[in-house]
Amino acid sequence: MKLMIASDIHGSAHWCEKLLDAWEAEGKPRMLLLGDLLYHGPRNDLPEEYAPKRVIEMLNGIREHLLCVRGNCEAEVDQMVLSFPVLADYCVIPLGGRAIYATHGHAHGEKNPPPLMPGDVLLCGHTHIPAFERHEGFTYVNPGSTSIPKNGTPHGYMTLEDGALLWKDLTTGEVYRREALD
Repeated sequence: MKLMIASDIHGSAHWCEKLLDAWEAEGKPRMLLLGDLLYHGPRNDLPEEYAPKRVIEMLNGIREHLLCVRGNCEAEVDQMVLSFPVLADYCVIPLGGRAIYATHGHAHGEKNPPPLMPGDVLLCGHTHIPAFERHEGFTYVNPGSTSIPKNGTPHGYMTLEDGALLWKDLTTGEVYRREALD
């Protein structure tokens, strides 16, 4: 099964539309969103074409394809306008003999992981910086940010298929990083 993973749309209709174009090009796989969908947050500047109502419409239009965890910018009012669950703090996805623990990253992240078994993957957004780091007992993975990337990284997303992670640039469509989970 192919999984598309994205984080930190922050209400940008421009980048959400680019993400959905990429989703179609990827064959419309299930998409895991790692939070911060609508609000830009007090620490961020407004993203390009900030239009949360348009983002709501776009995401609600593909709701049956979405899995989502709550970011630090989600609130109960967001759940009132989104027609798919967005308030779970985490989800666990079995992957062979390991688990992917998907969360936004503001409560549990690379420096303060939740309880994990050896070989598990901690998948987070929040930092807006793509990452793949092997730690003793777990691997930390971050797709970066769809709308407000940091540290000179591209606007992007990630795919997971057959144990391989691919980070992709939303502007060019190019793969800029590959990693195997094994």
